[in-house]
Amino acid sequence: MLRAGEDYLETILMIEREQDESGVRITDIAKKLGVTKPSVIRSIKNLASEGFVTQESYGDIYLTEKGRLKAGQVLGRHKVIRTFLEEILGVDPEQADADACKIEHVVSSETMEKLSSFIASEKEKF
Repeated sequence: MLRAGEDYLETILMIEREQDESGVRITDIAKKLGVTKPSVIRSIKNLASEGFVTQESYGDIYLTEKGRLKAGQVLGRHKVIRTFLEEILGVDPEQADADACKIEHVVSSETMEKLSSFIASEKEKF
């Protein structure tokens, strides 16, 4: 899956959690990602064709089970990387979040496991 698709899935999941609802509007996605509605529509069509989302006709967008799993993985990687950058390395929170968004798409599973273990062991020290 391309980085943009992962960003959309992660964004849909975050909006769901913020709104405490499962349906997400195109407008909300566009606003959160800083893109146009036509860009969101194109991406949602691609994600739907891959089985990651469903959309009611001109209505809300819903993550499928497959989409929810992938979005959760991406969000989890983002949180671990952001935590490492911010809490361990002392990177500014905004910069840590921006960098985590870039790194989350290319980091290996092995590195993620080691980062998670490292953070857990560091937190145990406190």
